[in-house]
Amino acid sequence: MHINNAAPLLTYTPLGLYCPAADVYLDPIKPVKKALITHAHGDHARPGSERYLAHHTTVPLLHHRLGTNPSQVEGIEYGETKIINGVRFTFYPAGHVPGSAQILVENHGERWVFSGDYKVESDGLSTPLEPVPCHTFISECTFGLPIFSWRAQAKVFADIHSWWEANRQAGYASVILAYSLGKAQRILKNLDLTKGPVVIHPNILGINRALNLKLDLLDFTKEVNETNLRNTPPLVLAPPMVLGSSWLKRFGKARIAAASGWMTISGFKRRRGVDTGFILSDHADFEGLNKVIAATGAKKVLLTHGYTAQFGRWLSEKHSGIDVSELGAHFEGDEG
Repeated sequence: MHINNAAPLLTYTPLGLYCPAADVYLDPIKPVKKALITHAHGDHARPGSERYLAHHTTVPLLHHRLGTNPSQVEGIEYGETKIINGVRFTFYPAGHVPGSAQILVENHGERWVFSGDYKVESDGLSTPLEPVPCHTFISECTFGLPIFSWRAQAKVFADIHSWWEANRQAGYASVILAYSLGKAQRILKNLDLTKGPVVIHPNILGINRALNLKLDLLDFTKEVNETNLRNTPPLVLAPPMVLGSSWLKRFGKARIAAASGWMTISGFKRRRGVDTGFILSDHADFEGLNKVIAATGAKKVLLTHGYTAQFGRWLSEKHSGIDVSELGAHFEGDEG
């Protein structure tokens, strides 16, 4: 699928989103010579490319997750511009996860922004999103339906702390399932670590070390005695893949929660096999998507991720001056 311009600045190809003038790809889906990466989630950062350009915070994450070496990956700051074959590429904060970026592409007076993934509320860890004025905005719409409306982060964490305390009083470990990059660090950053022991899964520990996050946490595999933890039930933070695993069973009696925007939908909690759902997303909700798109001033919007058809119809009906279409990009989305 190609973007419908006579001479598009960006076009979608079997290898991913491509800038012909610069001969580079943005979050390519297959190995290429030069990849510009918005963030280190697996549907945006894939292995095998010869060279990568990403925000400095994302660089160690690419080494950790993709096995790249220092000569393969170049770091760039927010607001810094890289000129490639005369085309200007500038990275701006996306607020999605640590190191996440929007990429502004400029050539011959055209300004296109590829958003990657983004969220509006500051999480206290990721650099907050900055809307970037442009002519064409490539936007995610993972949660592009009106039913998705996030409560303030502080209220969600108040609920998490109350749930944790109730479980502790009843003798249960409190397990929160959360994506290893972004969601897990956001939760750790906003937990009151004085309330009891907190244990993290090795996958999350690896991400924390790549980000050089120094938090007073316990790595179960090395530092925690099982008997002591059963006497003082911990809060356990782990990726969703551990559900039903022997790793999780070693904590004894446990109540399990998932932290995700998908907990908005009735039945998702049951389908994921958890006791409780906390609506906490690293993506923009419906209102946030609308606000960011309006703030860009873009007259053309291309949609990726999730509810592209539904959100596209909404934008077309509510903003008659915006040309809206779907972009056939292969972004699978994360845990939300």
